[in-house]
Amino acid sequence: MTPLLRVLASGGLLAASMGLVNETEAQKTGGVWKIYSPDSPASMSPLEEATVYAVGPMMGVFNNLVLFDQHVKQNSLDSIIPDLAMSWTWNEDRTKLTFALRQGVKWHDGKPFTANDVECTWNLLIEKSDEKLRVNPRFSNYKNLDRVSPNGDWEVTFHLKRPQPAFLMLLAGGSSAIYPCHVPPETMRKHPIGTGPFKFVEYKPNQHIKVTRNPDYWKPGRPYLDGIEYRIIRNVGTALLAFTTRDVDMTFPTQVTVPLMKDVKNQSPSAICELTPSTVNRHVIVNRNVAPFDNQDLRRAIALAIDRQAFIDILGEGQGDIGAVLQPAPGGLWGIPPDQMKELPGYDSDVQKNRRQARTIMEKLGYGPTKRLKVKLTTRDLSQYRDPAIILLDQLKQIYFDAELETVETGAYFPKIRRKDFVISLNLQTSGPDPDPTLDAFYGCGSSLNWDGYCNPEIDKLIELQSIEADEARRRQIVWKIERKLAEDAVRPIIFYAYGATCWHPYVKGATLLLNSIFNAYRYEDVWLDK
Repeated sequence: MTPLLRVLASGGLLAASMGLVNETEAQKTGGVWKIYSPDSPASMSPLEEATVYAVGPMMGVFNNLVLFDQHVKQNSLDSIIPDLAMSWTWNEDRTKLTFALRQGVKWHDGKPFTANDVECTWNLLIEKSDEKLRVNPRFSNYKNLDRVSPNGDWEVTFHLKRPQPAFLMLLAGGSSAIYPCHVPPETMRKHPIGTGPFKFVEYKPNQHIKVTRNPDYWKPGRPYLDGIEYRIIRNVGTALLAFTTRDVDMTFPTQVTVPLMKDVKNQSPSAICELTPSTVNRHVIVNRNVAPFDNQDLRRAIALAIDRQAFIDILGEGQGDIGAVLQPAPGGLWGIPPDQMKELPGYDSDVQKNRRQARTIMEKLGYGPTKRLKVKLTTRDLSQYRDPAIILLDQLKQIYFDAELETVETGAYFPKIRRKDFVISLNLQTSGPDPDPTLDAFYGCGSSLNWDGYCNPEIDKLIELQSIEADEARRRQIVWKIERKLAEDAVRPIIFYAYGATCWHPYVKGATLLLNSIFNAYRYEDVWLDK
């Protein structure tokens, strides 16, 4: 039995987990599915938002060219299926990827979908269009894309600058929505128009996001639901009360902690809860432009101060994973193996030895018991950010820091981080399902999500090498070399990977919970309510 299945079985959840997606009953149509969401996003534009609280609810409004199979729990190249593209082919040197498109598809406003819409979408993303996205968090994902060219109305070709075997992975996720040429980005932020199974109705910040069934959806018989209502409830206690009283039908995926999952089961015994690994890690970002944090030795001291197991024990009651940049097994497919990970700086299980090294570094820099380093620790004002930040504050005290917590609401947090208006931040970032976008976007020189300004030409070369490499075994060796180098450079020290639970009432059928992505399973066209 794999470690993941042991976790599920130990909680009595294995049968429930398997039953969630392997339905044998006849599907019923109708009903509005109610889910609570913990936060208000800045807009409804999935191309412009880095938070799952926007990408998730909007995934059912749009289609992609290709899609991760919504019934397969682990995203990979093998789980990619057609969506608006019916088929695809590579040229011989794998620098041209051509898609044959589905005909007869209409946008929610009745206009026809064509290859021009695909070209317009990627012209926005690679910033070659007259229209501009307000924020473009995935710009660097497509640095290898030269252009997109329509071949008539029903065929389109992506022209790459060099081979990139995993390029399809970039097109299959929830944030790879196809936008219409005829609707400007400003409108898409407020009232998005898609081709998906659900049509956008309204967004009221701190209240709800509503979508309704698209009666003209190109896939016959879908969706089963009349609509979905995402109720925005920031207070965890209030959200779980809404669930246990059946005011909402399901919690937002993976947002329930291990201790709270037990409370849910006590208060609502018929509820089904599934505990899964998360591809999201908690990590530390340090602003390298601010003294004394421009000193690599000081950043290394921060990395050495972290007791990773303490976070897992306190926040997850022992359920969680220690990993590096890429999600470890069993959820992840690319993480560095445990025998290599324990050799990384700061990953020695002897925490006190690590901290003695950290204090020695701090003392050489002039700090000590009578001269402590005062600093603000910035984080997002959500419990999954605040709770580990409080633990980190205490751990930094062990190496002569006096850190004060600064919490920032979501609408202001990401702009604050982007403009480097912080010194230290506890942040969350995804690490999969493929190394390409993760490594380049967060660690490539000048990349769109490289918020701490790390730049190492050696790492850039290795990132490109792993992206070109088609042989999986050789690619893994390059990826693990990158992991080791990033740990040596104390770049965004990874703290831990939490396990998160999702709870639903037994009448909710047909949803799939992913093991290695938080963005890619929200199409929900196959979900139905047995009531």
